[in-house]
Amino acid sequence: MAGPTSTLIPKTADEHSVPGAVTSESSSADSLSVFETLSSSMNGNADDGNVKDKVDDAPVVIDAAKAIELKDKGNVALAQYHFNEAVELYTEAIANDGTNAVFYSNRAMAYIKMESYGLAIVDATRSIELNPKYVKGYYRRGSALFALGRTKKARKDFRTVCGHNPRDRDARSKLAACDKAVKETAFAAAIESSSTEPLSATLDAGAIRMEPSYDGPRVVPVEVADADKKEEFFFAPGMLPVDFVMACVGHFKEQKCLHRRYVARLLISLKSYFRSMPSLLEISLPEMGPDDNTTEPRITVCGDTHGQFYDLLNIFDINGYPSSNNPYLFNGDFVDRGSFSVEVVVTLFLFKLACPDGIYLHRGNHETKNMNKIYGFEGEVKHKYDVVIFDLFLETFQELPLASVIGGKVFVTHGGIPSEGAAMLEDIKNVKRGREPGESGLMSDLLWSDPQPFPGKSPSKRGVGFAFGPDITENFLDRNGLDLLVRSHEVKDEGYLVEHGGKTITVFSAPNYCDSMGNKGAFIHFGKKYIPEFTQFEAVSHPDIRPMAYAAGMSGLFM
Repeated sequence: MAGPTSTLIPKTADEHSVPGAVTSESSSADSLSVFETLSSSMNGNADDGNVKDKVDDAPVVIDAAKAIELKDKGNVALAQYHFNEAVELYTEAIANDGTNAVFYSNRAMAYIKMESYGLAIVDATRSIELNPKYVKGYYRRGSALFALGRTKKARKDFRTVCGHNPRDRDARSKLAACDKAVKETAFAAAIESSSTEPLSATLDAGAIRMEPSYDGPRVVPVEVADADKKEEFFFAPGMLPVDFVMACVGHFKEQKCLHRRYVARLLISLKSYFRSMPSLLEISLPEMGPDDNTTEPRITVCGDTHGQFYDLLNIFDINGYPSSNNPYLFNGDFVDRGSFSVEVVVTLFLFKLACPDGIYLHRGNHETKNMNKIYGFEGEVKHKYDVVIFDLFLETFQELPLASVIGGKVFVTHGGIPSEGAAMLEDIKNVKRGREPGESGLMSDLLWSDPQPFPGKSPSKRGVGFAFGPDITENFLDRNGLDLLVRSHEVKDEGYLVEHGGKTITVFSAPNYCDSMGNKGAFIHFGKKYIPEFTQFEAVSHPDIRPMAYAAGMSGLFM
């Protein structure tokens, strides 16, 4: 495995002039056409199948043979996980023959792999319009709708697929997953409407039995006057010994779980602790560096880790474990996709209790109920624990902070900046948490939005949130006296990407995402001058459990 590499990027540099920087090379004109297409075609409810035609009403055939050749090349690129290349080839095929439903369906599949579900819905709908008997169009649209949590409408498409091919076991499996999700959503809504207190307020974690066979780390009770409170105090912020955390990490390496009693204590304590924080944190650098070799104070910002526990440990091997002198900010999406999500999030949460000023945590769009039901975390928690622990995770996720400002200069959030043109930091600080995000609004913007290379705002390629241009970024930063936006939310080939004239950085810390993308991971150091310094790293090996192994019924759609 190649060692980590570091790159220093001047904070004011233009993305096209920084030697060694990984920058956006997308054509603004090409990207603009994509977003204009999405905007014009999603004015209504794109997820109900009534999407306005996104190409000319009378598509033309220029060279059908060449189109087939381009489609075949696109299929090869798709099979090799070169999704951007596949999209380009399918787009060229469509330009040569706009009448072929297969081309749109195939491009929809590539968009699904890229998590551009809004674009996938548009293409799949166009495929259906061109050929209502082409079943894969319904399959692709159902897949994209399911990925966005729109399970009732996804179910309708999978019913159509099963109607055409009643013996298709895969389609029947997807339909069953939709049926289950719809029923669970209805049941959960009924339970929530009748509940008066959250589970965290009623559960007696101390009553959870500790089996004699449990061979993991055990609590050494804190000496307090009230004997019943000893274990509870052990899990209070700042009281958890780092030795206990490290023992847990070693236990996780052996593919063993921390006892559910301790996990319940951890989550109940952290929910209350996170709830006491504002939605926008203000983070200062430590007084000194992490060790004798690195005396300059710094903070490390990491992007998505997505259940890749052994890659998380590699970050700590490269950069040191969290401490008050070696603080980290993890920018959301700790869970889903990777099948060691429990180990990732419990490790981060344990460090938060052990060293509150050594690690800061943001909510990502995958710390949400809808995403957890689809992308594996719910299934993983139920496999390793039970529904009670899963519900405690959901409650805790709802209280996670949404953004931070580092040193008064660097704004960090998972997705992007607010769509509201006059939004100030105070508005973000006052966002009401303790709930799931909607499909619009300030919380949704922070969790879901993405940058685009051209000016202005556009509907998101994902189908949730919006896309913001360099002018939107600059206005937000100037209005709030900030220098830089750091966000995550998107896989990048080199682990990071500098955009918007050096004003926007995307950092992604899950290398070889889903064991298939071949990307590097990266993290960022910020020192006293707040100039980003990037460290890239490769994926490490992990036990033979495939990504999304616990995403029952739908894992094959999104890998």
